[in-house]
Amino acid sequence: MTHSFALRIPDAGLEPEPLDPEQIVSGNPEVTGKVVWESPDGRQVRGIWQITPGVVTDTEADELFVVISGSATIEVEDGPTLTVGPGDMAVLGAGDRTTWTVHETLRKAYAITM
Repeated sequence: MTHSFALRIPDAGLEPEPLDPEQIVSGNPEVTGKVVWESPDGRQVRGIWQITPGVVTDTEADELFVVISGSATIEVEDGPTLTVGPGDMAVLGAGDRTTWTVHETLRKAYAITM
C-alpha cells in the first residue's frame, strides 16, 4: 500500500494477533489487527487494532491512537489513568507499562514510532 490512501476503519477486516498468556490479567480478551502501512525501515507503523473485553498488561511503543468504537481504562504505571471511548485520541510513551481494562470491544486506529 502506498503512503497515501483512505480506509474505512469500522469495516476493515482484521487478522488474529494472539496475546501472550502472561499479559492476560482477567477475562478472555482476543486481539485482532491489521497493519495498513509500514515505513521501509520498519520504524513507523500505521494500523487498526481491536481487543475484546478483559484486562491485559502491555509495555508500549511511542504511539498515538484514536478510538473508533468501544471503551477502556488504561492505567499507566507511575502515570495517569486514561479513560477512552469513541472519538478520543490518546498518546502512550515508549516503555510505558500499562494495564488495559477493556469494558466493551475497542477498535482503534494507531500510529507507532519505534
